[in-house]
Amino acid sequence: MSKNRSLSSYWALYIAMSGAVILTVFGNLMVIISVAHFKQLHTPTNFLILSLAIADFLVGLMVMPFSMVRSVTSCWYFGDFFCKLHNCFDMMLCTSSIFHLFFISVDRYYAICHPLHYYRKMSIPVIHSLLFVTWSGPCLYSFGLILSDIHIEGIHSYVATFSCIGSCTLVLNKLWGTISSLICFFIPGILMIGIYIHIFSIARKQAKAISKSTNSLCRKRTNCSKIYINVENKAARTLSLVMGIFILCWLPFFIVTVIDPFMNYSTSEDVYNTVLWLGYFNSTLNPIIYASFYPWFKNSFVFIVTGGIFHQSSSSLNVMTYI
Repeated sequence: MSKNRSLSSYWALYIAMSGAVILTVFGNLMVIISVAHFKQLHTPTNFLILSLAIADFLVGLMVMPFSMVRSVTSCWYFGDFFCKLHNCFDMMLCTSSIFHLFFISVDRYYAICHPLHYYRKMSIPVIHSLLFVTWSGPCLYSFGLILSDIHIEGIHSYVATFSCIGSCTLVLNKLWGTISSLICFFIPGILMIGIYIHIFSIARKQAKAISKSTNSLCRKRTNCSKIYINVENKAARTLSLVMGIFILCWLPFFIVTVIDPFMNYSTSEDVYNTVLWLGYFNSTLNPIIYASFYPWFKNSFVFIVTGGIFHQSSSSLNVMTYI
């Protein structure tokens, strides 16, 4: 049975969720085309960003539209088999997206903290290995967990009391709710926080060193202080934005995932849908957070929407200085 909602509520939810789907698909598609087309962008870091964009693109294309119908109508119209398949892809792609964010933080760690060893530590073969882990790990875990039904061991009778024909609810028991939250969010999330704190600490030391070395070239010492403060503030804002949005989007969902089994699954449907879509929204924001920080993205975006990629030899264009 679908929920009793007013017509205006239906329209508002569909418009908001459809907008999130369109932004997710379109934004990540721009990143995919940019990195794949322009040879200048074929770097280790950008390959990670490309793979992240593919994962987020698939979230917007394969997961969010069906979840939108389920969230708005409280019904599942696509059959039991596709329900399981949808849950598998939902868990796999969202986890893969989080794993990508973690490995991007590792890449940034070597780029900033060990720049002289960066291309040896983060070579193309190493990137290929990381990408294999980000895709195969979540795939094996998600499909193995859901298709084996071990996530509902011990709660079959309880699940039957609140499941109904036409519903598609992914329920995890206490054990697998905790394990999944640790593997998919808390462990990589805590490691990311530690890595970014260390990156900021190193960047701060580097900024101080640069400030000291340029003191003799500055007319006034206050100008040097301003340079140092600007560099430090920019680094702090960037890293705070990256981690802040990631935690804001995913933390509520995984808190609910952990505590709901211990609360006899008393979380309301509206609360669950809210935290779930907040997590999806991270895939919408990823191209803005990660790609928009790079000058090449704005240049390649303009080049794509104006049809410039269809010109001969456009793949060899220097997108760093196009505009």
